Amino acid sequence: MSSVLIKGGRIVDPASSLDAVLDLRLRDGAVAEIGAGLDAAGDEVLDAAGTIVAPGFIDMHVHLRDPGFPEKETIATGTAAAVRGGFTSVACMPNTNPPLDDPRVIAAVLRDARALGSCHVYPIGAITRGRRGRHPCDFEALAKAGAVAFSDDGDTVDDVRVLRDAAMRAANLRAPFISHCEPENEIVARDLRVAAETQKAWHLAHLSTAAAVDLVREARERGVRVTCEATPHHLTFTNALLAERGGVARVNPPLRDERDVAALRAAVLDGTIDAFASDHAPHTREEKEVDVARAAPGFSGLEVAVGAYAAALPELSLPRFVALLSANPARILGIPGGTLAIGAPADVTIFADRGWTVDPATFLSKGKCTPFAGKVLSRAIVATIVAGIVRYRARELAA
Repeated sequence: MSSVLIKGGRIVDPASSLDAVLDLRLRDGAVAEIGAGLDAAGDEVLDAAGTIVAPGFIDMHVHLRDPGFPEKETIATGTAAAVRGGFTSVACMPNTNPPLDDPRVIAAVLRDARALGSCHVYPIGAITRGRRGRHPCDFEALAKAGAVAFSDDGDTVDDVRVLRDAAMRAANLRAPFISHCEPENEIVARDLRVAAETQKAWHLAHLSTAAAVDLVREARERGVRVTCEATPHHLTFTNALLAERGGVARVNPPLRDERDVAALRAAVLDGTIDAFASDHAPHTREEKEVDVARAAPGFSGLEVAVGAYAAALPELSLPRFVALLSANPARILGIPGGTLAIGAPADVTIFADRGWTVDPATFLSKGKCTPFAGKVLSRAIVATIVAGIVRYRARELAA
């Protein structure tokens, strides 16, 4: 295994209550040493002066489109985009063909990720067979195969009886249910009731309305085990963009008004929002550059997310920023990482407050559509290290 010494960066690790300029040594796939003035001793050395060194970022909501839609994305291209965007781990949604409703499909995704991927890949299994909302999956078998959560993604389980039965079957498993709630306020309220009744750990994907945020706060006061996430686009843009850009700006849930955007930002700052997640949803140009009614919903988000979060919330403290991208997603999904404590996985994200302009033509993702095209973002990824191996390095990082 390789050995890497990261010199002189500001290490920000909220899980360890660490925020200091120190050196960090990675060896044999784990964090080996943290201290001042560490000797290189044959390590590959990265000069991280002027940068922030953080536990590897985790995107808990991406669409790798694999298996079934290689024209949109593959495990190889999606994970290449992930490491360029600073992510050492991604959790992939089950809206594939075939869907992730069978242990054999989960196993195949993990096998391909090991062979072709640039970062860790954690599959999210389906809640119902075929994502059709009728018959619950075998959750124990999916979890044993490697599923870290369960969701029917954009196909909301309409029958509350089926959803309640599924939650009861999975109640004893660590892996949470993840809801894509549309219509949002109605389904958020319904799923929070089911979570309360079944005591199942529940996560709400891409909240976008002020009312949904209030429902989460109220549910927590009643002791409901609920977490939630926000995306870069819902923290930045309003529905005015749809009138301006047409199908290019279509996404589910849709962009909202200024009040909702302000409520989401406030929810990040006050701790209601637990995690940042990109909802990376690549599509072909032909699917996006059409009228709104026919446009496929979603954007490529992995390569812009970190800079977009920082631009939306410049007042957010660095420890909180890092926690939303590392410790919190790791805790919610129950996966390794989220800290740089000694012995932790050697997954590291190095970033800096440096300006750059979003150019989708340079994306490693097959999906080139983003509402951030042409925007100047002020936080950039400098390097991404996965299991002790430097998977991405910006040209300005000295070696």
